[in-house]
Amino acid sequence: LFAERGFAATRLEDVARVAGVSKGTVYLYFESKEQLFEAVIREAIAPNIDRAEALVDAFEGPTPELLRALFDVLERVLETPITGVVKLLIAESGNFPQLARLYADLVLRRVFALIQRILERGVSRGEFRPLDSATTVPLVMAPVLLLGMWKHSFGVHTDLALDQRAVLAAHRENLLRGLAATPGAPS
Repeated sequence: LFAERGFAATRLEDVARVAGVSKGTVYLYFESKEQLFEAVIREAIAPNIDRAEALVDAFEGPTPELLRALFDVLERVLETPITGVVKLLIAESGNFPQLARLYADLVLRRVFALIQRILERGVSRGEFRPLDSATTVPLVMAPVLLLGMWKHSFGVHTDLALDQRAVLAAHRENLLRGLAATPGAPS
């Protein structure tokens, strides 16, 4: 409902109806819509970050292969409706700045740190060229955010289609060529 209607238009009564429970049951677990939204983030998004962090922690192969594996995780996330949360936050963060702060604390900081770790791993192993990892992180994530927003905006309201898998594959390979220790070389 948050992804479909936005934060302001989603009422806890509607959540209860869709969940097949009474309004009182929802209020038993969540004092406010903000608490429900936080639970959605913690239950639907955080486990994906946990899996990505576990992947990075356990990965022993070359960093370009690690980045490819991470993009496989991101592709699976893009196939879920949770990507609507990004659109919601972009649309409503001006009216609900606490939601933007919550998302930044629970999701963005962790994802940015994880990507930065991967980039720094590649540089330290000589697999990636020297770079400023902090300023490169948004470049890694921008197409992923675009695809998530596209899915819930232009993708459902126009005949403009993006092949999500093809866009991610092109981004991943172009990114790896740009990061390579020898510029332009395949990673």
